[in-house]
Amino acid sequence: MASMTRPILTVTLNPALDLSARVATMSAGPKLRLSAPRYEPGGGGVNVARAIQRLGGAPTAWVAHGGANGTQHRALLEAQGVEVQSFAGPGETRQNWAITDDSGAQYRLQLPGAEWDARVAEDALDDILTHARDLVVLSGSQPPGLCAGFPQRLIAKLGQGRVIIDTSGAALDQLAHHPQPGARPFLLRLDQAEAEALAGHALDTAPDTATFAQALIARGVAEMVCLARGADGSVLAGPDGTYHSRPPQVAVASKVGAGDSFTGAFTLAIAQGEPPEQALRHGTAAAAAAVMTEGTELCRAADVEKLLPECSLTTF
Repeated sequence: MASMTRPILTVTLNPALDLSARVATMSAGPKLRLSAPRYEPGGGGVNVARAIQRLGGAPTAWVAHGGANGTQHRALLEAQGVEVQSFAGPGETRQNWAITDDSGAQYRLQLPGAEWDARVAEDALDDILTHARDLVVLSGSQPPGLCAGFPQRLIAKLGQGRVIIDTSGAALDQLAHHPQPGARPFLLRLDQAEAEALAGHALDTAPDTATFAQALIARGVAEMVCLARGADGSVLAGPDGTYHSRPPQVAVASKVGAGDSFTGAFTLAIAQGEPPEQALRHGTAAAAAAVMTEGTELCRAADVEKLLPECSLTTF
């Protein structure tokens, strides 16, 4: 029942106004005539909140907005029925582009976002703490200028067992290489490229991924670690075991949003009282559902429901 679901706050420090369009052929030199663009409110935590809302949850999305793009971003997000807690971020909310040509190839262009200083970072941390819910999802890239240790500071303030993190760059390196007692994420999620970069070698098989995930747990990086394996699903390691969930084969329209759909479905399942291994299956189904949709669209609830029984679960 919805009344039993733990409240969720998603946090997006570096949101983006996502635009997707089509072009006949992507080539250098001539002017390229695009189709009419589709606008979506983007950014890691924003997409996680949108996925949760699509799957029947009622998250609150904390978002750092700036300028006219930020105003449009918030309006688009609220129009989708997501409760928004807007923070006055610096500069202008960035734009990202996803261009797909007639061959099916997709080109993803991303701007860095406005620079943050220490004062903005402190104000943002205080505001997140003010609006925190039982579960907090910090997802997406950090804005330029923000200290790599920001996620650990947030966890230390909120307390362990509450924060799910899916980030990249220096913030991910800080979490992975400099774990701090009292500042471990409840879950740390990495995509395959991030996991292989941290491992320093390819993770060709699910057992390879499981071994690396277990090593991260042993080092105290997080309470649970989830490593994505693309079409081969995801591996989850934690104190109660290591699991691999694999989806059925699906037709791929766009890979954009698969990771955020996974995190949204996983978080909602945990909030509804599912054990981690079943939350892994929900996330796997949502990621597979997301790649079936065009452009920057996320998973659809009907597709997730259909795929969930076909998502296997293996214990290592």
